[in-house]
Amino acid sequence: KPDLPCLKSLSSVEALLVADFDGRILYKKNERQPCIPASTLKILTSLVSIHNLGASYRFPTEFYMDDDENLKVRGLGDPLLVSEVWQDIADALSRKIPEFKDLVLDDTYFSRDILIPGRKHSTNPYDAPVGALCANFNTVFFHRDRHGSIQSSEAQTPLTPLARKRIKMLDLKRGRYTFSHDQREATRYAGEILSHFLQEKGVKMRGKIRLDAVKPNDTLKYTYRSRFTLEEALQKMLKVSNNIIANQIIISMGACTHGPPGTLAKGVEVVSDFARRTLQLGDIEIVEGSGISRENRLSALDMLTILEQFKPYRHLLTEKNKAAYKTGSLRGIRTRAGYMEGSSEKSFYFVIFLNRGGPAMESTMRCITQALARRVD
Repeated sequence: KPDLPCLKSLSSVEALLVADFDGRILYKKNERQPCIPASTLKILTSLVSIHNLGASYRFPTEFYMDDDENLKVRGLGDPLLVSEVWQDIADALSRKIPEFKDLVLDDTYFSRDILIPGRKHSTNPYDAPVGALCANFNTVFFHRDRHGSIQSSEAQTPLTPLARKRIKMLDLKRGRYTFSHDQREATRYAGEILSHFLQEKGVKMRGKIRLDAVKPNDTLKYTYRSRFTLEEALQKMLKVSNNIIANQIIISMGACTHGPPGTLAKGVEVVSDFARRTLQLGDIEIVEGSGISRENRLSALDMLTILEQFKPYRHLLTEKNKAAYKTGSLRGIRTRAGYMEGSSEKSFYFVIFLNRGGPAMESTMRCITQALARRVD
């Protein structure tokens, strides 16, 4: 069996595993060592969500009218309510509702102030908060013109009063930012986006934007079902490693399985139960769905089991140099897991968990590729 030189460079807390599609392990080191998976955890989150919701699932968002002519929006966790979607929703509502009093936002499907382990209160987009009703991943993308005035950097996205106020308060310069960690503000931002597009469509709002819950006697006027299937949402999540999509999905699964309000604990229970009962993985530790937390732990052998089950969906991963994979990166941590084609047209699973940055990951990938090319079947 050809040697794999890079195995010698792995420390006792790093791991590597390569197996063929028949499940035969070709190379391994510290394969049972619990490691921080970083964003490779999103492969497990994707697998569980497909199993629980179905690849063709589309997130709904509901719109009601009450007896006082208030328009109520009930968010149900859709992570892809971007500006273009809100425009489509406004267009559909304009054909049903010519005017209304208050725009009432119901975000009670998720518990408020959910704390994701590993997420900080920074303005970085990967630290954006989750919520049952969101717009543009609870971020804003802007720049300043030559006079210093704040301008939206997306033609399709208005710069709402709340976003403008928060940009000024935080003294942000330009770029994409998480502008608030107050879920009520994030929900209100979604309401301001919708209100803008409704006004563009000629729908008159006589009152104000406020938060409240849908009541049993309110009348359902319209249900928007996401233009994106769950499979398409997962592909977007995996390609750009979007943390908010990952955790929106597992919290939604928790609410679907255990009833609302959705909480992180309920979502983690769904993922952990699937890992334990379906995948027979008893020792993994999962605390959230994106991989942002250093408290997540699984071994290279655990990841191999996940990859075996995820094989029908490997087209959702990033593809490069005859490999389809997901990377992970935290301070001092580099991970990669996925599928690789060998020179004999055979395919292989690979898992790399490193506790170091720099060029080590790419050199390890080259080491594996060269070893597979040398193999004699």
